[in-house]
Amino acid sequence: MDEGDYRKFYHLESYLFGEVTRRFSEMGKLTAFDFFCIIIWKANRAKSKIARRLLEKGYDNLEPAVAALTQEIAVAKNPKARLKVLIKNWKIRLPMASAILTVLYPNDFSVYDVRVCDQLGCFHNTQNKTNFDVQWDEYQRYVSEVRELTPPEYKLRNKDRWLWGKSFFTQLTDDIHDNFSRAGDEEDSGT
Repeated sequence: MDEGDYRKFYHLESYLFGEVTRRFSEMGKLTAFDFFCIIIWKANRAKSKIARRLLEKGYDNLEPAVAALTQEIAVAKNPKARLKVLIKNWKIRLPMASAILTVLYPNDFSVYDVRVCDQLGCFHNTQNKTNFDVQWDEYQRYVSEVRELTPPEYKLRNKDRWLWGKSFFTQLTDDIHDNFSRAGDEEDSGT
C-alpha cells in the first residue's frame, strides 16, 4: 500500500468512505491496514480484541485473516448474509459489525450506536439479542427509524451523522447548562 500523503489519515472518516469503500468495491477484500482503520474509527479500544478474535480462527497473521473475512462478506448474497458473516462466523458484535458494513456498503447499513439509540429512544438492547434472525429484524427496524426520523434529502450515512450530531449537540448543551455537574472529570488531550 502506498501511503503517499499521510494527511489523509487525519480525517479518517473521509479516508474510509472515500478510498476504502472504493477499494473494497473494486477488489472485493480489504488489507489489514484498511480493515483496522475501520475498527479504530469505530472504537480504538477494540483493535486488540478484534485482532485476537481474527487470529483465533487459525491464522498466523492478520493479512490473510482480514482477506478471508472481507472476501466472505463480498460474496455473501445479501445484506442479512453479510451481517451474519461478521456476527455468527467471526463473532464480531453488532456495533462493530455495522460500522464495518457501513464503510463497505454505505447505502445499505447504518452504524449501530448508543448515541443514535438515545435519539431514537429505543433499540438499546438490539446488540444483546442472541438469536441472529431476531437481531437482524430489530436492526432493520433501527435502520428504518434512522431513515424516517432524519431529513429526507440525506443519504443513509448522512442520516446517521445527523442523529449522532444531534446527540452530541444536546449532550454538550445540557452539560454547559448544568455547568458540567453530571459530566465526568476526565480530560481529553485531543489533537
